[in-house]
Amino acid sequence: MSKDTTDSIYIPLEGVESEHCAMIVDKGLQSIGSLQQHTVELNNQRVLISSSQLQEDLPKAIKKIEELGYGVPLVHKQYPVLNMSCASCAASVTSVLEHAPGVVSASVNFATETLSVSFLPNITDGQQLKQALQQTGFDLLVEERKEEQDLLAQMHMEKYRALRQRAIGSLILSAPVMLIGMVWMNMPYANYIMWALTTPVILWFGKDFFVNAWKQARNRTANMDTLVALSTGVAYIFSMFNTLFPGYWHSRGLHAHVYFESVAVVIAFILLGKLLESRAKSNTSQALKKLMGLQPKTVMRLNEDDSTTEVSIESIQKGDIIVVRPGEQIAVDGTLIQGASYVDESMLSGEPIAVAKAVNDAVFAGTLNQKGSFRFRADQVGADTMLSQIIKMVQIAQGSKAPVQKLVDRIAAIFVPVVMLIATLALAIWWIWGGAEGFTHGMLAFVTVLVIACPCALGLATPTAIMVGVGKGAEQGILIKDAESLELTHKVDTIILDKTGTITEGKPEVVQSQGLESNELYHSVLYSIERQSEHPLAAAVVRFLETKEHRILDMHVNSITGKGIQAEWAGKTYYTGNQALLQEHHIAINSELQSLADHWSAQSYTLIWFADEQQALAILAIADQVKPSSAAAVKAFTDMGISVHMLTGDQPAAARAIADKVGIETIKAGVLPEEKAAYVRALQEQGHVVAMVGDGINDSAALAQADVSIAMGKGSDIAMDVAKMTIIGADLNKIPYAIRLSRDTVRTIRQNLFWAFIYNVIGIPLAAGILYPINGFLLNPMIAGAAMALSSVSVVSNSLRLKWKKA
Repeated sequence: MSKDTTDSIYIPLEGVESEHCAMIVDKGLQSIGSLQQHTVELNNQRVLISSSQLQEDLPKAIKKIEELGYGVPLVHKQYPVLNMSCASCAASVTSVLEHAPGVVSASVNFATETLSVSFLPNITDGQQLKQALQQTGFDLLVEERKEEQDLLAQMHMEKYRALRQRAIGSLILSAPVMLIGMVWMNMPYANYIMWALTTPVILWFGKDFFVNAWKQARNRTANMDTLVALSTGVAYIFSMFNTLFPGYWHSRGLHAHVYFESVAVVIAFILLGKLLESRAKSNTSQALKKLMGLQPKTVMRLNEDDSTTEVSIESIQKGDIIVVRPGEQIAVDGTLIQGASYVDESMLSGEPIAVAKAVNDAVFAGTLNQKGSFRFRADQVGADTMLSQIIKMVQIAQGSKAPVQKLVDRIAAIFVPVVMLIATLALAIWWIWGGAEGFTHGMLAFVTVLVIACPCALGLATPTAIMVGVGKGAEQGILIKDAESLELTHKVDTIILDKTGTITEGKPEVVQSQGLESNELYHSVLYSIERQSEHPLAAAVVRFLETKEHRILDMHVNSITGKGIQAEWAGKTYYTGNQALLQEHHIAINSELQSLADHWSAQSYTLIWFADEQQALAILAIADQVKPSSAAAVKAFTDMGISVHMLTGDQPAAARAIADKVGIETIKAGVLPEEKAAYVRALQEQGHVVAMVGDGINDSAALAQADVSIAMGKGSDIAMDVAKMTIIGADLNKIPYAIRLSRDTVRTIRQNLFWAFIYNVIGIPLAAGILYPINGFLLNPMIAGAAMALSSVSVVSNSLRLKWKKA
């Protein structure tokens, strides 16, 4: 590798759950001087590192991340090595793999002919390691191959399950501890029972808090884990001492109170909060996984002898000829060379009408072939396809967007050491100047400060309000994924609406007809023709005619590509299709129908003609209908001072017609997915807080880029996974309600944080004994524990007020 060459790699992260955690990782990586760049992407749970000596710096970066108390999901595997003949072969294999992209460590045991390797599953896998070795004459015996995203998803799922078990276990054990400590404190052996139940909670279910706090301390940093570990650890040891040696305090005229209930409940609540947060974050990777699932795993490649072979998508190269059968997804971008069909390209354009494809037309990965079959030449493969570009845009947009600024995490770096300093100072001051009982009072002050500063109220301030807000939204058909969308929704000043499926119904329907009114024969002939058609508009005609009187006639039909259908029945020829079909067969059109066609064309309707061999008999207008709620919703946005824009992949005339119906002035038509995301980004660069509303795969990149992303619930799963908010059903009027709900929820969060912090500002000095020189007041640790519980109750109660407030 050249010294001047800079390479980059993404390292997936575990446990980086807040902006403060991201700052700790970023600061830690600064100590690796040879790194030229490092960027933590909190939303994507990964860090990008760049270096001119990447393979040397990768293990250093991972070691530093783990030293800071966070994780990297490495895969540790052992593979049999083939073709080795001496010890130097083992050294060669080790050397090759140590320099392979994504490999953190590799070692070969020549005696057992086994490779032990650790690697990043998002960069490489056993199959790629096998290929790297095969080029040097060695080989690996790889039993199975897993897709990188599947492997990462599996590892995250295992982490989630472990967290769920710890949360549930701690809740089960903490419930009786809380009841004994609050209600049955005078029962026999109460302290010993609470001690026995609390010990597994703190030493097993909550052990990660102490492990992480130790790692933070080694790196001279602190986070909320530090405060949790200190407060619960000191309270546990203090309570254990009081249980075993109550006489020590009784001889000094003090009550030997225990805090086992505080220890157990705090750990259980915080684990429950982490579980809820982990569950909410899991959807981003699922969205990307579904995007990747649009590309088939195998394809039919054409051989030189005109036979076909099923091969993996990874083996496709530029210039290969691929056979696509009816109903199959297209694997890579290319050019059609034989055959014809209609292809559903809604994932790119958002438009519901399938596109006719003939020789020399372009086809794209992830789009869905309809009823025809064809062959095409692969032009863009792998990361160069348009689908791969959409996936990349979603990842970049999610990674570059600033996360919500949670006050608890932002002040943790200051709050934690300040609390520790106050507690230590209180102990020191009492010990030095407190007289004969100075150390006793100092120790009580030390414990009381740590107990009263326990982050329970702070930890509950945001999630309780969020849970109530989310629940209230769900009652109205609004699914809100996380605090970020609620934080930002009330600030939105610009909203972008996709056209198809958002403003409109997303399905073409016959909206006008002329010439079919009472003629049952025409109904039957047209119905019998269209029900045999593969054209996507034929389904709209069939649905329209199914509501009329008709018979199914036995007739022979002949499809005319790009124009329509010719049919024979009872010795007579009939035609249905576009106007070019009628002109080609010199069929007369009367002035009334022609005038109506011109009028409907001006409204951007799609026209279907029906004719016999002599004259046009009828005309039908097909359009994507505007939702009944769209105009009212646009007016509501305008009344709230929000600027409304419309983006669509449709033609400008059709877009303008829809915009005029609902009252939108600013539109942009004919846009591709990347152009939608760029449009959102341009508005953000102008200082706007942008909400994007869409329903299709083609909207996913723009949804990821937007400050607030809203998916319509009848759209694609991918759009709903990428979006932070989902509207169940199709009612746009729910979005103004969501904005009002956001304002109420954010107000409640701020109130909760205010009361939680005020409680600490007042309670901590009292716990340290600041009033003792004035009036002799000392805060008992038992009262401190009660105050801590009261602060949590007040936060929860304030959040519940939100439930009864009308948005």
